[in-house]
Amino acid sequence: MTEHNTLHKVVVIGGGYAGTLAANRLRMRADVDISLVNPRPKFVERIRLHQFVARTGDATIDYGTLLGEGIHLVVDSATRIDTAARTVRLASGRTLDYDYVIYAVGSTRAVPSSVPGAAEFAFDIAEFEYAQRLRAGLEELPLDAVVTVVGGGLTGIETAAELAEQGRRVTLVCGRALAPTFSASGRRYIAKWLSRHGVVVLEAAVVSKVRPDAVVLADGAVRMSALTIWTGGFGVPELAAASGLRTDALGRLLTDETLTSVDDDRIVAAGDAAAPSGQPLRMSTYVAGPLGAQAADTVLSRIAGTEPAVIDVAMSGACVSLGRHAGIRQIARKDDTAVNVYIGGRMGAAIKEMTCKFVVDKRIRREAREPGSMGWFKGGPRPGQLASAARVVTSS
Repeated sequence: MTEHNTLHKVVVIGGGYAGTLAANRLRMRADVDISLVNPRPKFVERIRLHQFVARTGDATIDYGTLLGEGIHLVVDSATRIDTAARTVRLASGRTLDYDYVIYAVGSTRAVPSSVPGAAEFAFDIAEFEYAQRLRAGLEELPLDAVVTVVGGGLTGIETAAELAEQGRRVTLVCGRALAPTFSASGRRYIAKWLSRHGVVVLEAAVVSKVRPDAVVLADGAVRMSALTIWTGGFGVPELAAASGLRTDALGRLLTDETLTSVDDDRIVAAGDAAAPSGQPLRMSTYVAGPLGAQAADTVLSRIAGTEPAVIDVAMSGACVSLGRHAGIRQIARKDDTAVNVYIGGRMGAAIKEMTCKFVVDKRIRREAREPGSMGWFKGGPRPGQLASAARVVTSS
């Protein structure tokens, strides 16, 4: 039996939305020693990076205002999880002992190597350092220089809209359709806003090559571009695979439906880098909070010797800002399929801003003050029907 004064060491890798919330929630027990490993000394509000790039808002917050008392912030990068020694190796050469790891490394850019010139000449906005580089690149351009945004998803739309509202000439290249996860009426609303603000939208267009001064489409057309921004999807860090843990094709850690690694029950995943039952939920801030909370609950259950609960997250839709004065709140079913209902205009913008503040103030900060306080929308379909580890391995 565990002695009453034994400290349970938990290392949370990643200080984003999922990891920061998980670290705060672990304080529900007084006998947990919590270390939060993050490569940056400040929290990055990723959902505001398009504002940071356009200089219409900030995107960093001091961890001192977010983390509960007693959490050790370790500004460093994890390079390997040694499951045999139960240590996390850091880029600085340090190691951290652990009883449990919460794997919340998040997601990163995914510039395809199959597109010549994309890695060399395209900017991206997936992480703070890349956003800093992009902001500097934009500042060197005259206002009438053509900027091309590749990717018709939510990140691409927000980036294109923010720049267009400032008077920049923007082309948005959509590989499939504009906002493909939104309803037809929601897509039409976004398209009209972009058109009114001068954005040239190319749907069903694929970029086959990026040049320093242009993009080449799959049909051979050349579109001049003084600066190209790649927003066509996300990848994940390679830490899990580098640590000998099984992952899905993208590199997300394979887990069961309690978010526990199929290889090691002392490693629990949360956020964008988790693949429960090999069927990950949508990469989003919306999902990161509940998965961070559930990952902490799983660790606390294992410490207590009780059975962890399976994940239960229902979706409700998505928010997109269109510059600073408009936005859209798309309503969706619990399974994340859009319905033909949305809220646009200034009300849509207000909802998006309220959502950004809610995530930080009512989730992360409140969890720091009152560990275990966060609730979330439940009753959605599970990623798999209690898939066994064997079936996860087979399907991967």
